[in-house]
Amino acid sequence: MQRLLVAILAAVDAAIAAAVGLVVLLAPLTLLWTLALGATADWGALWPAAGTLWQFGHGVPLEIFIPDDVVVAVGISPDAARFTLSLTPLAFLLFTLLFAARSGTRAARSGAWLWGVVSGSLAFALIAAAVAGTARTDVATVPFWLAIVLPAAVYVIGALCGAVRYVWREGDGGFIDRLHDRVDSWGDWGVVPAEVVRGTAAVAVGLTGVAALAVSVMVLLRGGEVVALFEAARVDATGATVLTLGHLIYLPTLLVWAVGWIAGPGFALGAGTAVSPAGTQLGVVPGVPVFGLIPENSSFWMLIVVLLPVAVGAFAGWMVRSRLVWEDTAHGLPPRAAIAAGIALLSAGVTAVATALASGSIGPGRLAVVGPHIGWTTLAVGAEVLIGAAVLLLAPRHRDELAEERTDRWVAEMGASPTKDAAAPAWTGEADSAPDANETQPLDEHGFFGDGSTSTPR
Repeated sequence: MQRLLVAILAAVDAAIAAAVGLVVLLAPLTLLWTLALGATADWGALWPAAGTLWQFGHGVPLEIFIPDDVVVAVGISPDAARFTLSLTPLAFLLFTLLFAARSGTRAARSGAWLWGVVSGSLAFALIAAAVAGTARTDVATVPFWLAIVLPAAVYVIGALCGAVRYVWREGDGGFIDRLHDRVDSWGDWGVVPAEVVRGTAAVAVGLTGVAALAVSVMVLLRGGEVVALFEAARVDATGATVLTLGHLIYLPTLLVWAVGWIAGPGFALGAGTAVSPAGTQLGVVPGVPVFGLIPENSSFWMLIVVLLPVAVGAFAGWMVRSRLVWEDTAHGLPPRAAIAAGIALLSAGVTAVATALASGSIGPGRLAVVGPHIGWTTLAVGAEVLIGAAVLLLAPRHRDELAEERTDRWVAEMGASPTKDAAAPAWTGEADSAPDANETQPLDEHGFFGDGSTSTPR
């Protein structure tokens, strides 16, 4: 019954995750339908539009077909009436990933993590299949199997990572415990897998923080260009709200672009374009307000920003190295070299996935190539993180540093110890009040400065 209850709760979690994502889309779309279209609104198209955007937010590419009457009315080229839209707004994907990780952790805490992961993933896949079967539009079509597989894969990865992370630390009395014991039997090499994951998490958090700082600086420096593009769009309050919401859901995508720029390779805004610290080469750029943040000119000296990923790798190496010293393990050079290489490889893998999701097409023709280059960005981040992590993990330790860390560990262990010195005599009963022969006695034994009573030793 416990496993059944965990499976039911995990399925409910998956349903809530899907419902929240769909409601977040349905709410502004309903407001838009009401304010912009009014009584002439086609309410039957509301759900297909929301479902299609939900699938697009989980990495499913859209095939856009512009009707012939719209092509004639707008005056665009017939060649541009059909194109692929595949630049994913990563905000929805990250929400599902984090919610699934939370659900997997809860299932692991309940003692039936595998049941929880399988049940939640199946429930989310069924919901994705229901959305794919009911949310179909003529303007934007999606591959049916991708509309089911990609959202379900996002949930599976999140739930599995959350569950395995918890049971690896706390134990599950089953397969993970046996695997943990086998890894522990490797001696100094037993800490390598856990420290590689820990260091990679530090790299991911560090690069995200650096990218967020870079975007914030560009908003301060080039906020005027963004406002000018908003004004040039000549949209009303409803249109400005839609543009603002679109910018917000693409904010994680912009952070990945910023990581590509900081790492050195940069990103593209169309075929034959490049935005990097070494230089900016752009042609005609769409008048999307957020593109006003792109620097118009670059300097060779801006290549100094590539030291930031090196610093992030050094931070991860320092964090792992401090833990190794505290636990007094991985003394040899080979295990630490393996940890540094593992952090670099896993960080490169995470970068490759993020870059693949943050790259794609936003229109026909040259706009089919947008975002960071997957190969070069992955190689740059991996190499820079490897340099930083290796410097901290492989550098020799100073004697003063070792002595200070041993002292801190000894103080912490002694402060947490509940035992007393074994050499100290233990007094019981009435003997507890017996004075120690070495204990200091007050001089005013007969109460010379008091009320005449005899004082008792403290």
